[in-house]
Amino acid sequence: MIPLRRPIILAVATLALAQPSHAIVGSRSAPSETISRAVVTVIGSRGNVCTGSLIAPTIVLTAGHCITPNTSYRVIDYTTQPPRLISAQKAVTHPQFNMQAMNAHRATADVALLQLPSPVPNKAPGILGTPRIPIATGAPFTVVGIGATASNSDAGVGTVRAAGLTVTGRPGTLQMRLVDPLTQNTRTGIGACTGDSGAPVFEDQNGSSVIVGVVSWSTGANNSDGCGGLTGVTPLTLYKDWILKTARSWGASL
Repeated sequence: MIPLRRPIILAVATLALAQPSHAIVGSRSAPSETISRAVVTVIGSRGNVCTGSLIAPTIVLTAGHCITPNTSYRVIDYTTQPPRLISAQKAVTHPQFNMQAMNAHRATADVALLQLPSPVPNKAPGILGTPRIPIATGAPFTVVGIGATASNSDAGVGTVRAAGLTVTGRPGTLQMRLVDPLTQNTRTGIGACTGDSGAPVFEDQNGSSVIVGVVSWSTGANNSDGCGGLTGVTPLTLYKDWILKTARSWGASL
């Protein structure tokens, strides 16, 4: 299992070339306009690239392991040429997040928030929620990220893509494992890849796409290193209250 923040330094001019696509490691569907408008690219001053989602005009939800000490963070505004970098005013991880647990592939509170000084143009917040309980094996979810299209590659980083996955194994409120329903982790399929850490996981609830988790890690087929096998997700069930409390303390209306 590997966390999916991308430890690379990307020039803004390179990211400007990214265009909407129909793939996230070979996905067969493109995100809807409503979903894609909530997804943003997060860049750390140490060179890591992650995915985030707007849950309020100036609040970005991402993964806890994307946020490290003594690092500043920016979100890319693609509406200008060259793209503009919006510096986050605050970045905070959940107080129960444990990087050692994360590195040991154990479930932890892998969620974090960024506060921006102003809204990102042409973007709009998604709906924040929690997964339906009980989480059933085979239940469908959609992962939407800006990560690479193949293992050990920078190709495609910065472009919003979607993957329709289903729950496998024994899901719970601490962790969900998602899989390509056509390959079932027996061969390389669709799923999150490097750069998709923090990507929002959507569930259809009463006709609305609701953000119910964030992407934490991936495996290759048959649990090998890489992408296209399992996509590990941290559900928001235990963490939504902290997200709301923190965002509201920053003046957000949620």
